[in-house]
Amino acid sequence: MHTHSLAEYVKCLDRGDWSGIGELMLASAQKLAAIGADFLICPDNTIHQALPYIASRSPLPWLHIAEVVATEAAARGFRRLGVTGTRWLVDSDVYPVALAARGLAAIRPNAAERDEMNRIIMSELVCGVFKADQIAYFQSVIGRLQLEERCDAVVLGCTEIPLVIDDTNSQLPTLDSTRLLARAALDRAVRGAARHELSRGSAEAL
Repeated sequence: MHTHSLAEYVKCLDRGDWSGIGELMLASAQKLAAIGADFLICPDNTIHQALPYIASRSPLPWLHIAEVVATEAAARGFRRLGVTGTRWLVDSDVYPVALAARGLAAIRPNAAERDEMNRIIMSELVCGVFKADQIAYFQSVIGRLQLEERCDAVVLGCTEIPLVIDDTNSQLPTLDSTRLLARAALDRAVRGAARHELSRGSAEAL
């Protein structure tokens, strides 16, 4: 596991420096490759926007969080997904592109909702501040996405959102991107280990 300071990432985010974010990700990728990692994951949805800047130079393949969510959504039969997260993520094409590849629609909250979600995430949840009105606000956004936009599920596209919203208090089924990525990574790692053992066993038999 390796990460640069969140502050370093936020500096780049604030100035729209996606290539700079990509370089931070690439530096982590190189460190992890050097100590034996087989593939890479990033639990932060927002900075996936920087992957195109460094994918061709990455020493290892990345398991893309939005593609993992799209696979799960398609498997569960969802068609129209509301996307919640930071303003940078919701404004981006990270989820629209991944979902469209599976024939699914990504529905963004409106501009005012994006701003308030971003404020709650970056000014409160990231700082470990939890309040009842945060839950109420996310519920109001999810409820509108259900009633007005006809969404049948909602993507929790930020590591912090599941701290206050999950299937027990959401009007729509939730897709927790962080947990889905963790499960997909574990599955890939286990399958990789199994292939390695099979290959070693075959070699020893010879």
